[in-house]
This record gives sequence, structure tokens and C-alpha cells, in this order.
Amino acid sequence: MAKAAGPAAVRERVRAFALGLPGAVEEFPWGESVIKVNKKVFVFLGVGDGSHPLGVTLKLKEPEAHAHALTSPGAKPAGYGLGRSGWVQVPLEGKDAPPADLVCDWAEESYRAIAPKKLIAELDGG
Repeated sequence: MAKAAGPAAVRERVRAFALGLPGAVEEFPWGESVIKVNKKVFVFLGVGDGSHPLGVTLKLKEPEAHAHALTSPGAKPAGYGLGRSGWVQVPLEGKDAPPADLVCDWAEESYRAIAPKKLIAELDGG
């Protein structure tokens, strides 16, 4: 059985996946990494320098994905009132942290919730 990727590898895989989506760019407001589309954040990656536990924050509007993300150990609605709009903070550390593939799926859902229809059509090959 292959060893699961560590939290830094998962974070980097999610970052690379998110940046591969149409129109996605990385910015560093507040000294933290965020991935944006159309000047709006769809993935918060936080800092990767070891000063804070690794995690991601994503907007999950689809009820099943939102509920599934909240079952991850330590996951919670995002702070600053973002949780009321479907944002979920998911830790990447710990033995039961979600695998990279699942977090990438959530990143795509977050992108679809934020991106303009034109870029979603591009993603879908239209």
C-alpha cells in the first residue's frame, strides 16, 4: 500500500491543480497564498512556512460536498462570517486528513461557485 502524501505535498498538489483552472492566479494578501479567478478568491491556502498548521478553505455550495468536508477531523465553517456562505476550513494535517484528490475535487467545486460562466464553459471544454 502506497504511503499517503504528507500535508505539504497535498497543499502543493491542490495549489497546482487550482492554478491549472482557466483564469486562475495566485496572490498573497495578508502574507497568505490565495487562488483567485476573476479577482475573487476560490481557495485560501494560508501560509506554508510552518508557522501555522496546513489547511485549505474552500467555498462548497453543493450540500453533499459541504457536509462531507465538515466530516474531516478538525474541519469547521470558515471564520469572519464566511461559513454562512458555504466556506469550509479543512485541516491537511493529521492521519485522517482528506486525500489530495478529494481536496482537488473540492477546489474545483469552489472554482465553479466563483468563476464566471464563460470560464466554467472553458473548463468543461465548451
